Amino acid sequence: MGKVLVVDDEPGLRTALEAIVAERGHQVRTESSLGAARAALDADCFDLVITDLRLSTTEDGMDVVKHARAQKGAPEVIVMTAYGTREKAQSAIALGASFYLEKGPHLATDVSVLIQQAITKRQLESENDLLRRELFRQNNLEGMVGRSAAMREVLDVVERVGGLKVTVLITGESGTGKERIARALHRLGSEPDRPFIPVNCGAIPENLVESELFGHVEGAFTGADAEREGLFHAARGGTIFLDEVGELPLALQPKLLRVLQERRVKRLGATKEEPVDVRVVTATNRDLEVEAEAGRFREDLFFRLNVVQIDVPPLRQRREDIPLLTQHFVQHYAREYGRPVREVTPEAMGRLLEFSFPGNVRQLQNVVERAVALARGSEITVDDLPRDIRLSESSPARVFSVRDDSDFPSEGVDFERLVADFEYNLIQKALARAGGVKTKAAELLGLSFRQFRYKVSKFEGKNG
Repeated sequence: MGKVLVVDDEPGLRTALEAIVAERGHQVRTESSLGAARAALDADCFDLVITDLRLSTTEDGMDVVKHARAQKGAPEVIVMTAYGTREKAQSAIALGASFYLEKGPHLATDVSVLIQQAITKRQLESENDLLRRELFRQNNLEGMVGRSAAMREVLDVVERVGGLKVTVLITGESGTGKERIARALHRLGSEPDRPFIPVNCGAIPENLVESELFGHVEGAFTGADAEREGLFHAARGGTIFLDEVGELPLALQPKLLRVLQERRVKRLGATKEEPVDVRVVTATNRDLEVEAEAGRFREDLFFRLNVVQIDVPPLRQRREDIPLLTQHFVQHYAREYGRPVREVTPEAMGRLLEFSFPGNVRQLQNVVERAVALARGSEITVDDLPRDIRLSESSPARVFSVRDDSDFPSEGVDFERLVADFEYNLIQKALARAGGVKTKAAELLGLSFRQFRYKVSKFEGKNG
């Protein structure tokens, strides 16, 4: 069923057209003037507009055509003429109308057929548009799959900010796919054909970081025999991805802050700044807020980088994604290596689900690649998995239960206090086992450092 707008200044014809449209099961609205038609188009979305080319002695139906075709998601347009001339109708076609017909004894039959053709055309175009967008989304988010709530939230944020040049900070453990997310943000942007320049900030010698990022002029330092563009210049119009941004030398951080604020770069040794049009996406496996509190990272730079934060959960916190990721990698490597592998046996999948994957998605990808290469048939079996995964079992240390063999107290319990006391004691034991090192204690508890710090803050002042 479609939505149709009929525009005609003749009451009898409006009524007849309204009946024809309604008989075909479509919603219909009628208007008699150009102004009313414009208002209707601005206020609602229509699949089809049927308009007379002569609305009155002063109003032209061509203006209805123009206004309709200028709408977002422009409707199909059928124009009618009573003057036996095709010139004006052809002009309407040139403006975007889909069909035209002449008023006459066969109008009811002709318009009925054209309505169905126009609505069908509109629906097919809409379906094709949805398919194109879905294919675009799948291509741009290739490898970023997951049905877990945590991953759906990540993908939602990626899609919402992908078309914006907003600065994004991606956080998460090593191997969680932070660069994939950065590339997806770039591909979803307005200029996906422009450069994507990844930079591992921790892999560049400290004395060369400034020159690598911002470039240098001839003679800026020993060995600078010629002027050289930096990576910010190379990424112009596109995206520069600063991975492990927490590794940037403290002395260089004010210069990066200025680039972000002013969108201008000064080459090493130069006296003038140059404008640079580039989107900045950064990533880190450190907690930059903690680093800033410790004086190892500038707080103002952290705030400037953290306009939009995307926190990628570790694989152990989204185990329901392991089967989906595994199948994705199986299909990828089976195609790449020309292998007949299609699936994973239930026993092998069980081992994958039990494993903690400290290396996250990257480790799972490597495991599946190895298994595809070693598989003897169409299935990956337990024997095709690495030894540590083949022998893995659910670790008793990760399953903690509180049991009391006595009967449940007749007077009941204070649930909140009981749980809080247990949580507090567990945190204290983890801290003791970790020698007071909070990051290690958080790891022992299977928590991110931010989660751990939040829980500790709830107990500040407890027991004195």
